[in-house]
Amino acid sequence: MSSTPAPGSAGPIVVGTDGSESARRAVLFALREAQLRGVAVRAVRAYGSGRADPSDLGTPSWPRTSGAPSTHLHDVVAREVTDSVEELRRQVGEPYVEVEVRCERGRPAQVLLDASEGAGLLVVGTRGAGLWGRLALGSTSTEIVHHAHVPVVVVPPGPPVAPA
Repeated sequence: MSSTPAPGSAGPIVVGTDGSESARRAVLFALREAQLRGVAVRAVRAYGSGRADPSDLGTPSWPRTSGAPSTHLHDVVAREVTDSVEELRRQVGEPYVEVEVRCERGRPAQVLLDASEGAGLLVVGTRGAGLWGRLALGSTSTEIVHHAHVPVVVVPPGPPVAPA
C-alpha cells in the first residue's frame, strides 16, 4: 500500500481575499491550514469586474484611456493584498508559510476557480448575504462551491480579526 498523497492534495491552498473582514478570516484559516499541511498559500484578489460586485467595494476605480487594464490599479490592489496577507502571516507566526499573491482582473468566482488549478484546497469567506443572513452563502462562495474541482472551505462570518 502506498502512502503517497492523493493527486492535488499537496498543491497550494488558494484563498480569496478582498480586504473585507470575512476575507481576513479566510486568509487566517488558509495560513493555519497551510502550516499543518506544509504547503504554500496562493492569495488571490479579483478586481475591476466591471459590474456592481461587493468584492469591488473599496477598490479604486479610475477611468482607462485604453482597453488594457490599468497597471496602476493592479499595483495598488497587489500592494493592499500583500500588506494585509503579510500582517496576518506575522499574526499566525512560525513556521512562516510561503505566500504567492495574485491579482487578476475579472469576476471573483471565475478568477478564484481559475487560480485553484492544481491546488489542494480552495478557501473563501462569506458575508452571509441574502434573506437568511448568516445561514446563506454569498454569490461568490455559492458559485465556488458549485463549480470547484478541488475541496472547498467556506469560512463563516465571525468576530473581527484582531490586528497583530
